[in-house]
Amino acid sequence: MAVSELHRFTLDNGLRVVLAPDPTAPVVGVSVHYDVGFRSEPEGRTGFAHLFEHLMFQGSESLEKLAHFRYVQSSGGTFNGSTHPDYTDYFEVLPSAALERALFLEADRMRAPRLTRENLANQIDVVKEEIRLNVLNRPYGGFPWILLPPVLYSTFPNAHNGYGDFTDLEQASLDDCAAFFDTYYSPANAVLTVAGDLDVDRTRDLVDEHFGDVPARPKPQRPSFAEPRPNGELRGTHADPHAPLPALAVGYRMPDPVGELDAYLAHLVLAGVLTDGDSSRLQQRLVHAEPLVTDVNAGAGLFGPFEARDPDTFSVTAIHPPDTSTEQVLDALDAELDALSTTPPGEQELAKVTARWSASLHSEHDRLVSRTLALGSLELLHGDAGLMYELPERIAAVTAEQVSEAAKSLRPDSRAVLEVEPGQGGAQ
Repeated sequence: MAVSELHRFTLDNGLRVVLAPDPTAPVVGVSVHYDVGFRSEPEGRTGFAHLFEHLMFQGSESLEKLAHFRYVQSSGGTFNGSTHPDYTDYFEVLPSAALERALFLEADRMRAPRLTRENLANQIDVVKEEIRLNVLNRPYGGFPWILLPPVLYSTFPNAHNGYGDFTDLEQASLDDCAAFFDTYYSPANAVLTVAGDLDVDRTRDLVDEHFGDVPARPKPQRPSFAEPRPNGELRGTHADPHAPLPALAVGYRMPDPVGELDAYLAHLVLAGVLTDGDSSRLQQRLVHAEPLVTDVNAGAGLFGPFEARDPDTFSVTAIHPPDTSTEQVLDALDAELDALSTTPPGEQELAKVTARWSASLHSEHDRLVSRTLALGSLELLHGDAGLMYELPERIAAVTAEQVSEAAKSLRPDSRAVLEVEPGQGGAQ
């Protein structure tokens, strides 16, 4: 991954801009990250941030419905959007000759999306069908990202289902949409990123031309979503009629991803020590040696790392046969964490994990779409897009002692345990 010189500036309306020139291929990536996600939804409006993401593709101030799709695809480009706990992103990747078209499209919907009753009703149905496909009618749907938070967390922003409840979605109104847009979709609450084959001076002029007259609105005050860590083990169960086998998710609180980044990265490396590859500790113990489970994984962040502010979640998930008990899996997990907390991982074991992570990040950010999105999200969450270039070296610098400390922090008396029970048609 080539390191681009970053050019950062802020327009008079508050829009933060990151430019990352890279002339190696005649393509350009454009993304806009808005500082609003699942955790900002009001009670009674679960799923609203994701619903609004869909509405942003249904036309805008100057463009009719589906025009965004047509203009990007006719340029040979791709596009999409996604909703996360703390932000929503939109992107296009196109030939560099079509840069101005992408900037116009994003500025036009930042100025005013086309909010109509027809569009709202249609997208509510689309989102409900997406939930049926990805959660309700799929084995282990929503596991663990929907099912684990209400066990680990106690406050609505952290615990609720970001996909949304059907009743809440059906009650969404145009007034709700307008208020959500006015509050959260202001230029001052967003980051525009342009990466790839671009001329910096010309791109600055184009950004100012298309975004400079988007009306300024106040940046909303972001509330703290902090809550105390569990002071005991919390338990929950979920019946899954489509699951063929029982499953288990164990959730722990992590260090602040922004304010305690190095400790956060140590947890990321710990996840690799536990489950990354056949030689990892839980793979060896739970899948090959005993064996107690058919699959086991550990990870930082329910959507992956670097996706959220504090609080964030470290999770261990396992799918196991009916004759394996939850306690057997938990005892093995605790034994491995205890071993790591008293005896740090060896030099070779640690180097293997950090090398894989560094190589993975380099490979991921070689893809223009991933690089564009990473620059924007890191600028939004950390205030530093350049952190993307530092992360492989920061991970490589994690020490065995830091991993040991991370293992020590994952205690049985401060965690959540979610058991997924197969329903009718699953293993009994």
